[in-house]
Amino acid sequence: MKKRIQKILKKMLITLLSLIGILIVAYFLIVKFYPSFGGDVTKKDYESYTNSKQYENGKFRNLDANVPQDLGFNDMVKLSWKFFTAKVENGRPKDDLKVQKIDSANVADYKGDTRFIWYGHSAFLMQTQGKNILIDPMFGKVAAPMEFLGENRFNKEMPLEIEKLPKIDAVIISHDHYDHLDYDSIKKLKSKVEHYFVPLAVGVHLKAWGISEEKITELDWWEETTYKGLQFACTPSQHFSGRKMNNRQSTLWSSWVIKTPTDNIFFSGDSGYGEHFAEIGNKYGPFDFAMLECGQYNEQWQDIHMLPEQTAQAGVDLRAKKIMPIHWAGFKLALHSWTDPIERVTKKANELNIPLVAPRIGQAFTINNIENSPSNWWKNY
Repeated sequence: MKKRIQKILKKMLITLLSLIGILIVAYFLIVKFYPSFGGDVTKKDYESYTNSKQYENGKFRNLDANVPQDLGFNDMVKLSWKFFTAKVENGRPKDDLKVQKIDSANVADYKGDTRFIWYGHSAFLMQTQGKNILIDPMFGKVAAPMEFLGENRFNKEMPLEIEKLPKIDAVIISHDHYDHLDYDSIKKLKSKVEHYFVPLAVGVHLKAWGISEEKITELDWWEETTYKGLQFACTPSQHFSGRKMNNRQSTLWSSWVIKTPTDNIFFSGDSGYGEHFAEIGNKYGPFDFAMLECGQYNEQWQDIHMLPEQTAQAGVDLRAKKIMPIHWAGFKLALHSWTDPIERVTKKANELNIPLVAPRIGQAFTINNIENSPSNWWKNY
């Protein structure tokens, strides 16, 4: 009887190990042949990053080397289980968010003041000085390498589909996570875009997707470049990177400063709250307009995603004249209600006396004119 039990246990162990082996092999095959996972940074690539203060021992790092904080195995299991099983009250809008559509001719012919069209989450079309700039152009259905791995975005329609966009002078990307850098969006945009500006090593994904190296400019933190009369500065953020299980911190993440002849603009990308906001404000501020991350947060990972109250404070640190919360109203990537970000940041911004704007998705607005935006439009959902 004892030998029989041992035999059964041995078979079970072999079966389990075989299954694990099959899953590991399947994962690496999918990653290798499914293009949305992006490219791999080579040893030769890394040799060119050794002068970067952010690069150390084969990985990029934050100003605070202890960020991101590594959760213990038990914490990770508990958090993962909670994310996939917990029912979040008002976690998604009760209906698909209705976007404000914009005519393609209106976009193609626009020559006025610097204006923005928000696509939800962190994606923008910015028009300035007769130039068209896309910021973190994630127009995909899910923030994942494959559709079955993620929930659908909140807005089914887009203000203006990629196919109807005019020529794009520049694309600015903050980091390589799926909710900011989307394979299908980049492929559809490929024939329209003149140049890409990305943090160090992020270009490896673009090159893997058929973008020529000549069209890609990679910058380290505090590096600047000019393009068609505009100044772009790659500035710090407090976050992390990686599109696969085995390549975390393989590319750099950043925020961006965009200076036009008339406006000074800040885009945060993803970031936990830190001293870098005041440092950026001192070096490049004051800002006329700051787009600041505010959503997909949790107390356990606030070192890499700000809480709404910190978003408002970051606006003060940056010396921004006006802030707009972003990284919300797009995807459900955390366990808070979908309106929690906008409600909390609005309250804190009022306390700090910093002007806050919250246009609808698709609403075309300039920095000094965002009228006709229904107050608290999100309460309709």
